[in-house]
Amino acid sequence: MARSFPPAIFASGRNYADHAKEMYGDLPERPIIFMKNPASVIGNGEPIIIHPICEEPESQMDFEGELAVIIGRDCRDVSESESPDYISGYAVANDVSARWWQKHGSGGQYIRGKSFDTFCPLSDQVPADEIGDPQNLHLVTKLNGEVMQDAYTADMIFPVAVLIAELSRGMTLLAGTVILTGTPGGVGAARTPPRFLSDGDVVEVTIDRIGTLSNPVRRAGGA
Repeated sequence: MARSFPPAIFASGRNYADHAKEMYGDLPERPIIFMKNPASVIGNGEPIIIHPICEEPESQMDFEGELAVIIGRDCRDVSESESPDYISGYAVANDVSARWWQKHGSGGQYIRGKSFDTFCPLSDQVPADEIGDPQNLHLVTKLNGEVMQDAYTADMIFPVAVLIAELSRGMTLLAGTVILTGTPGGVGAARTPPRFLSDGDVVEVTIDRIGTLSNPVRRAGGA
């Protein structure tokens, strides 16, 4: 059966203060928004692929555990108070990133470094009414069983309702659109030495009340 892809994937950069500081040193005054290729989506258990291009000029693939919001019906010019009415569910996501391509390989634009095939692992969505407040969730990312990220969605600089209101200003968000809400501190690129993904790794992202997203990492052409 053919895979079904979302119509669009929007993502919020630097939306946790600790991550903004570890990577850039300053906090954004407005939401930083970029997109990912919908064809980058894979499901739970499917492998994240290290493509040859993602090893040029060096190892660079990173993990970013995130809360994903799924828009349930077309919306435009939605207020913050109306935003929850347009959310059909939530999912666990991993905004896999090729850091050199993100920062240097595309003129400073994020999208290519975020959009290689398999770069958006996404769990099945859980209905919004089973989750309650999206700003009261615990997120943990593990790499080979070791905790890399441990944070709460309450720490977002721009909460879910703000992101939806901002994104929908003058722009229609189609039903099925996925919004990635940012990653907390602890990513591989910010570590000393950096800890990038390698063949044989397993990345697990868990968000309470939603579940665990687990993906092995494989080099292209590997078994």
